[in-house]
Amino acid sequence: MKLLKKIILASGLVFMLACNQDETKMRADFKKFIFEYDSVIVPLSKEMNLAQWSASISGKTEDYERYALLKKKYAMFHTNRDAFKLLEKIKASGVITDSIEQRQLQVLYLTYLSFQADTNLQKEIIELENKIEQKYSTFRAVINDSSYTDNEIEHILKNSTDNTLLQAAWEAHKRIGPVVSADIISLVKKRNTLARQLGFANFHEMSLKLNDQDPNEIEKLFDELDKLTFESFAKVKSEIDQFLAKRYKINPDQLMPWHYQNRFFQEAPEIYPVDLDKYYKNQNLEKVTSQFYQSIGLPIDDLLAKSDLYEKPGKNQHAFCTDIDNEGDVRVLCNIKPNEQWMNTMLHEFGHAVYDKYIDRQLPFVLRQPAHIFTTEAIAMLFGRLSKNPYWMTEAIGLSKQEAKVISESCYNTLRLEQLVFSRWSQVMYRFEKSMYENPDQDLNALWWKLVEKYQMLKKPFNRNEPDWASKIHIATVPCYYHNYLLGELLASQLHYYICYHVVNDTTDIRRVSYYNHPEVGKFLQEKVFKPGMRYQWNEMIEKATGEKLSVKYYARQFVK
Repeated sequence: MKLLKKIILASGLVFMLACNQDETKMRADFKKFIFEYDSVIVPLSKEMNLAQWSASISGKTEDYERYALLKKKYAMFHTNRDAFKLLEKIKASGVITDSIEQRQLQVLYLTYLSFQADTNLQKEIIELENKIEQKYSTFRAVINDSSYTDNEIEHILKNSTDNTLLQAAWEAHKRIGPVVSADIISLVKKRNTLARQLGFANFHEMSLKLNDQDPNEIEKLFDELDKLTFESFAKVKSEIDQFLAKRYKINPDQLMPWHYQNRFFQEAPEIYPVDLDKYYKNQNLEKVTSQFYQSIGLPIDDLLAKSDLYEKPGKNQHAFCTDIDNEGDVRVLCNIKPNEQWMNTMLHEFGHAVYDKYIDRQLPFVLRQPAHIFTTEAIAMLFGRLSKNPYWMTEAIGLSKQEAKVISESCYNTLRLEQLVFSRWSQVMYRFEKSMYENPDQDLNALWWKLVEKYQMLKKPFNRNEPDWASKIHIATVPCYYHNYLLGELLASQLHYYICYHVVNDTTDIRRVSYYNHPEVGKFLQEKVFKPGMRYQWNEMIEKATGEKLSVKYYARQFVK
């Protein structure tokens, strides 16, 4: 009996030793995997990001082709099934116990999972995405044989009172729709095929889940925001209609989409007695932006030096921030004009930029990115809102305190209106994409206008049956992303309240708080939001920074109630 016990004990020890050896080997395999992964992906991602940057500025076919080639190379690297199986095995084993290594493993696993579909299909998707992106970049609206940039179309819609010209400008911009719509539908179907190969119902569901979001929770949140904003929006929409009908000398029931002062009614029309553009028309927006970020302890002159901020032929007409190498080479593309919209955009894009700049460089390469795509949007929105804050304007552009007091209420009403308008527009985008990926063969033209009429309360032009949905570039080039903008607005409000109450300790009127000359704001954001990068799951980071998980209540308190 004693002999049997000794044999059993010895067998157990041998088994434990073998298990320990297996675990030791698996940990070593993971470290080796990370080393080999970084040796390829670090230089490749830099080369790919530089190629995108060059293509966005030049608009040249050869530059877009080079970018597409590198995107394919990046994708194909992640299609390696042996590498994915190894990550899967390590993940299932539970041998990785270090918190940073666990996070690395999770991020890498989801990255590889997204590329485990047919490689030829992935190449087709990249080629089609590239083709569509170039069409958007090089498209120019044409009115009476004259070509117009997006900036010029926006200027007409915002400033003209000629009903005929307004309609012509709006329709001219929408002509990009038929140019790209068939390609987008094809792209949607290819993306869905890819998603189904990976075990998801469709690409929309896959996109959310691979970005650590529960589709059911997102839908619940949007339903809550719909109910929360409906009554307030209906009230301000009536005010908008009364104002615009008087402006255009028509009845409110004659108002059409081209009367709402921008291409999508995603921004608030100017209905309050303040012309914010006049305060910026003689300003150097680049200098204003630099001085503000310097004042909060987040200098950006090194970022400005590598950015491209003004219009050029063939250049992408939109705005974005890109982190070239996760080592500090962060750049912003803009097309600046001296007005409030571009002041907002500069503050917004450099909000993204400072987030990227101050992520801890000691983190592993794959964790040197924001906690989530919507957390970087939150920072961009937090700062972008300042362009409508008259107390920020006194510090940033020399607005007199007396003038700030005079325009204060109108500025807040404008910001509140902007938030309500954007919230309803986000409902259209989120629900359109969700439904489109669920059934791309449905009448998408009709779906678009059904949602626009319901959530934005706009009137569909009589007998119009065009792919107007395809004129929104995000649907093609940044799919299933738009809901993150609204999540970003929620977090921006949550951060603002926290900063007011716990960082600058100014709660007398949170509308007045502008952060200018408060380096403690930059320090708080740098330490609690930027520096952690992707070390924590996004809601864990938010809770660590603000003391609670993401909440709707601060957005509601600031803009709805």
